[in-house]
Amino acid sequence: MQIGIAGLGRMGAAMAARLMEVGHTVAVWNRTPEKAKPLTDAGAKFAATPEDLAEHSDAVITMLTDASAIDHVYNGENGLLAGDVTETLFIEMSTVRPEIPIALARVVRASGGRFVECTVGGTTGPARQGKLFGFMGADEGDADLARPILDQLCRRLEHVGAVGNGALAKFTINMPLMVYYQALGEALAMARPIGLEPERLLDMIADSSGGPNMMKTRAPTVARMMRGADTPVTFDLDGCMKDLASMQAEGKARGITLPLVQMTLACMEESASHGLGGKEAAMHSVYWAKK
Repeated sequence: MQIGIAGLGRMGAAMAARLMEVGHTVAVWNRTPEKAKPLTDAGAKFAATPEDLAEHSDAVITMLTDASAIDHVYNGENGLLAGDVTETLFIEMSTVRPEIPIALARVVRASGGRFVECTVGGTTGPARQGKLFGFMGADEGDADLARPILDQLCRRLEHVGAVGNGALAKFTINMPLMVYYQALGEALAMARPIGLEPERLLDMIADSSGGPNMMKTRAPTVARMMRGADTPVTFDLDGCMKDLASMQAEGKARGITLPLVQMTLACMEESASHGLGGKEAAMHSVYWAKK
């Protein structure tokens, strides 16, 4: 299948590489073209504009920063919808508030295209291995079209209802994780007087009822960060704060009180003020542990 990828951040690039690996013909576009070079060197085609990308693709996946970027890429001059997109499948995978994909679905369908929202749980490693957790919001017919592609990116794919529900599902699974980063930092601070080696302490937490699933794989990385080692960024603290702010706004719009989200966001903003915004999200726990 001819698949276009718009947005070559860490996740978009990993998904593009995965789809090439499983046999798709992939074209890519990014606002800063130099980010496409590793993929074009591996055989991906480069599209000069989003319009060109859509014109030569059976399906287009978008993984973009925020609502403004989505609007520009879809609706801007030479955007994805500027040409004939009749029956083109668009799979929007960015993490934004539900109102964004709901509005976008109307515009895509009015242009003759098909639309699926699929937010995902997981970082670059699972994306590259096809082991993401997908939350698909779509009409049943559009969902059926998207499944063969998404099944190659996801270890588990859940159709959670209409467009917009995928965003809510992503907020639902990410909220406890982001709050946990703060809880872990405070727990590590509490443990300082014990004087245990970071590896041993993190292993104890991971093996306890206080250790969520992420600790089974991330505990050794957190231990290395506790010792001052640098680590590749899979999901940065700035991304956490963006998502928490979106959760907070969505809760307010729905009359839902989210005090832990509010406090976690404030604590992460403190970490970011010390230069950690672009660092791996778990560095927030390390900052708090050493505060």
